[in-house]
Amino acid sequence: MKRSRFSEEQIIGILKQHQAGLSAKELCRKHGISDATFYKWRSKYSGMEVSDARRLKALEAENAKLKKMLAEQMLDVATLKEMLGKNF
Repeated sequence: MKRSRFSEEQIIGILKQHQAGLSAKELCRKHGISDATFYKWRSKYSGMEVSDARRLKALEAENAKLKKMLAEQMLDVATLKEMLGKNF
């Protein structure tokens, strides 16, 4: 996955500037981001504080780890079922 050149703190700072009254186009030009990126950030981080963003990132990492563990477990179960189904 591609890493952002902006940290969560910077993204939240940019969004707070928008809430303070700066226009989206002006912020995008100032920080060198596209309109789509700005609105994607706004939908994801709107109303968050830095600690909330860090917690969200930790939860997403834990969720990915658990999904990987589940997929591996399901593969093991399928392999065992296949081996038990064969007549030796």
